[in-house]
Amino acid sequence: MNIQYYVLVAVLTVVILVLIFFVGTALSLWIQALVSGAHVSLVNIIFMRFRKVPPALIVQSKIMGVKAGISLTTDDLESHFLAGGNVSRVVQALIAADKANIELDFNRSAAIDLAGRDVLEAVQMSVNPKVIQTPMVAAMAKDGIQMKAISLVTVRANLDRLVGGAGEETILARVGEGIVTTIGSSDTHKKVLENPDLISKTVLAKGLDAGTAYEILSIDIADVDVGKNIGAELETDRAEADKKIAQAKAEERRAMAFAVEQEMRARVQEMRAKVVEAESQVPLAMAEAFRAGNLGIMDYYRMKNIQADTQMRDKIGEDDKTDKSEEQK
Repeated sequence: MNIQYYVLVAVLTVVILVLIFFVGTALSLWIQALVSGAHVSLVNIIFMRFRKVPPALIVQSKIMGVKAGISLTTDDLESHFLAGGNVSRVVQALIAADKANIELDFNRSAAIDLAGRDVLEAVQMSVNPKVIQTPMVAAMAKDGIQMKAISLVTVRANLDRLVGGAGEETILARVGEGIVTTIGSSDTHKKVLENPDLISKTVLAKGLDAGTAYEILSIDIADVDVGKNIGAELETDRAEADKKIAQAKAEERRAMAFAVEQEMRARVQEMRAKVVEAESQVPLAMAEAFRAGNLGIMDYYRMKNIQADTQMRDKIGEDDKTDKSEEQK
């Protein structure tokens, strides 16, 4: 009996402590909400813990909204927290938008927050526009001179397009593309230097903020510098390429000529070999003619005399040519 009594007392003590823990904290938050004019039931605060929702966050966020004159329901705040949203950031954004006379309701603010955007920063950017500096953009005018430009883009957040709209990277890419197009359409680089505002006016008129989460207010050219003479470099590279092509063709022709010369030399050597072979057959033919009686000894000496006479005439002719060339010198 005594053991059962002590067990019962222990169980009751644990139950009382648990109730004090849950009810005591919930009671403090309930009194805080009641005094602030934010009506949150005590039972709802107690069951928030079972729904794994921090009661302090929900109550304080609702008190913040009520004090700013914004009507918020506990269920909306709880559902946004359970969806993974930042409740405090959403409430702060609603308060900032209300003070700046910007139309923004809880559902849109929650959607912007759940889309991964910083809704408070977006509201602040709607009030205080942000200046984005583009990286240096290089483009070439029609006269072949390269121009380098840096621009400052003033943007304001468009709350209606924050969900599904493109970000800053798209703005920078479109502005850079517009600068390249504008400089590329200029007749001379001097025209760009004389009127740098022409770039900003042309780019701004293209409506580059379409489909983005921002509204472009102005595009200002911060710096314009003259770069390389791309046209001259291209002409130089083209001339060098033409030179290499001509050298390659000349080398090809030289190789073909050398091949033809080698072929001709081979043919001459072949013909000389045939002549030598034919000349080697002459003594044999003459010997055969002597044996057959077709050639007499006088015929042979007559042929030798003719050969000697021919050699003498050739020698005289060569000497005459040598004398004439020396006289001409």
